[in-house]
Amino acid sequence: MIILQEQIVFILAFIVIALASWRIGEFLTRFKLPLISGYLFAGIVVGPFGLNLITEESLGNLRVIDELSLAVIAFAAGSELYVQELRRWRKNIAWVTAGNVIVIPVLGGIAVFLLASYIPFLADLPLAVRVAAAVLVGPIMVARSPSSVIAIVNELRAKGPFTQTVVGVTMVIDVLVILLFALSSEIADALMTDVSVSLTFVGLLLFELTLSLLLGVVTGKLLQLILSRNVHRLLKIMLILGLGLGIFIFSTAVRDFTRDQFPIEILLEPLLICLIGSFYVINYTAYRPEFLQILHDVSPAIYVVFFTLTGAALQLDVLAQAWTIALALFLVRMVGIFIGSFSGGIAAGAPMKQNRVSWMAYMTQAGVGLGLAKEIGIEFPILGPDFATMIIAMIVFSQFVGPPLFKWAVNHVGEVHTRAQPAEFDGVRDALIFGIKPQSLQLARQLQAHDWQVKLVCRRSDELEGLDTVNLDCQAAPDITLEMLQSLNAKQADALVSFLPVEDSYRLCELAYENFGTETMVVYLKNREDAEQFQELGVRVVEPDTAVVQLLEQFVRSPAGTPILLGTDSGQEMMDIEVTDPAIDNVTIRDLSLPLDVLILSIHRDGQTLVPHGYTELKVGDRITVVGSPEKLAEVSLKFEA
Repeated sequence: MIILQEQIVFILAFIVIALASWRIGEFLTRFKLPLISGYLFAGIVVGPFGLNLITEESLGNLRVIDELSLAVIAFAAGSELYVQELRRWRKNIAWVTAGNVIVIPVLGGIAVFLLASYIPFLADLPLAVRVAAAVLVGPIMVARSPSSVIAIVNELRAKGPFTQTVVGVTMVIDVLVILLFALSSEIADALMTDVSVSLTFVGLLLFELTLSLLLGVVTGKLLQLILSRNVHRLLKIMLILGLGLGIFIFSTAVRDFTRDQFPIEILLEPLLICLIGSFYVINYTAYRPEFLQILHDVSPAIYVVFFTLTGAALQLDVLAQAWTIALALFLVRMVGIFIGSFSGGIAAGAPMKQNRVSWMAYMTQAGVGLGLAKEIGIEFPILGPDFATMIIAMIVFSQFVGPPLFKWAVNHVGEVHTRAQPAEFDGVRDALIFGIKPQSLQLARQLQAHDWQVKLVCRRSDELEGLDTVNLDCQAAPDITLEMLQSLNAKQADALVSFLPVEDSYRLCELAYENFGTETMVVYLKNREDAEQFQELGVRVVEPDTAVVQLLEQFVRSPAGTPILLGTDSGQEMMDIEVTDPAIDNVTIRDLSLPLDVLILSIHRDGQTLVPHGYTELKVGDRITVVGSPEKLAEVSLKFEA
C-alpha cells in the first residue's frame, strides 16, 4: 500500500514537472528557440545534476514512458512518408537522399573511431566496442527534424522546387534512418558479442529485418482495425498508445527469451515496426486524416514528457568533458551534409544556386535523432548514458543552428511568400472591389456612404453595360497581375474584396498578401469547401448559405444587438479604428474621456483579440472596434488617429 502511494505521489509530481517544462518551452519560443530546447532545459533543472527532483533511480523506473514516447515518434515518422506527395520531385529527392545516406554515416563513423582515444568513456574500451560506437553514430548523424522543417515552411509560406525537395528528403531520410539504425544495431551487437561475420550472421540479420517488416505490416493492420471501430476517440488514442508500448515490450521479451533459450539472439527493432505500421495506415487505408489528427493531438504532450526526461538523463559531468567532441562531430556532420547534398543535387540536375545552399536546409535535428541516441544508451549498456549525452549535445548544436540556416537558404533561392509590410495609413480609407455583381455594387455604395474611397474593378468593360454605375469609380483589368494591382495603387488599399471565381480570387489575395500586406481581405465564395486555402492568407470568407444561417442564429440569440451588426439601426454603428497617435500609447481606456454613448468592444493586437476593460492600456498599432452613433464615432476616430 505504501509503495502504491509513493508511486502515485511520484506520478503526480512528474505531471507538475511536465507542466512546468511545457511552460518553459513556450517561454523560450519568444527568443526564437525551439520548444524542445525548453523541455531539455527544464529536464536538466529538475534532474540529478539540478534540483534532483528526478533522481537517477527514478529515471530507470520511467523506462516505460521512454518506450511509449519512442513509439509515438516512430508513428509520426512513418506518417510523414506519404508517397503520393513525393512523386513529383522523386528524382531530386532520390539523389539528395542517396548522397546524404552514403556520405554522412561514413564520415561520422570515421570521425568517432579516430576521436575515440580523446573521448574519456571510449578511450579504454576494446577496439570492437569503439568500432561498434562508430557504426551506431552514423544513422543518428543522418537523422533530420521534420517538425522543424514543416514549422519553418509554414512560417515562411515557402513554395517551389527547392522547398519541395527539402521536405521530401527530410521525410524520406527520417524513415530510412530507422532502417539504418536497425541494421547498425545488428552489426554493433555482433561486434560487442564477438559474433563473427559469416553467412549465418548475414542470414540472421536478413531474417530479423524481414521479421520486423512483417510485424510492421501486422501493426498497420491492427492500427487500421482500431481506427475503423466506432468507439470514442479517447479509447482509440489509448489503444494506439497501448499498441506502440506493446511492440517495445514484445521486442524486449523476444530478445530475452531467445538469448536464454537458444544459442542465437533475435533482435527486433520496435522503432522500425512502428514506422512500417504507420506507413501502411497513411498510404494503404482510408484512415490517414484521422490517424494524422490523433498524432497531432497526442504528440505535443508526448514530446514534453520525452524531452524533459531526456534532459534529466543528460550526464552534465560527461558533457563538460565531451562538449568539444560533440562540437567536432557537429562540424563533421555539417561537412557530410554539404558533400552529400551538393553531389546529390548535381546528379539530379538541380540549379547550382540551390546546390550551393541546400546543405543549410538539412541541419535541423530533433525527435528521431534524440530517440535513437537514448535507445543506444539503453540497448548498449557498455556505452550507456555517457555516449547518449555526447550525441544529444551534437543534436542540440544542430537544432540551434539549423533553423536560421534553413530560413536563410529559402530566402536566398527566392521561395519565401510571407506577408509584406502594409503601408502606413494615409488618412483615407481605400477599398478595391473585384467582380461585378449586384452585391458588389451595393457594397461599393455603402462604403462610399461611410466616406471610403472605392474602386470597382471588372475583368471586361462590357460587364458594366446596363448597370447603374453613377458616381462609382469603375475600371477594367483583364489580367490579375502585380502590375495591374500596382496601377490601381493597391499598396494603399485598406481592404480588398473579391467576387471573382475561386482561382482568380486566390491569385488576387496571394499577390496582395505577399506584395502589399493588405490586412483586410474578403472573398465571396459559393462553396464553403474552397475556403481552406484562403485561411493561411488570413482572408475572411463569406459563403451565402453559412452566412445566412449564422445571421439567423444571431437574430434568435441576440435580437437587440444584431441590427447594430448589420448597420440597420440608424442610431448605432460599428467601426474599426487603428491607434496611430503616439500620445495614446500606454494610456488606459478609463483615462481617454470617451463619449458616454461610445463603447470599445474589442482590441486586436499582435494577432490576438482582447476584451478590454477600464484599466486596459492601448498601444500604437492596436485596431479597436467601437460602437456608437455615427457622429460620435467620427469624433472618436480623430482622438485615436495621428
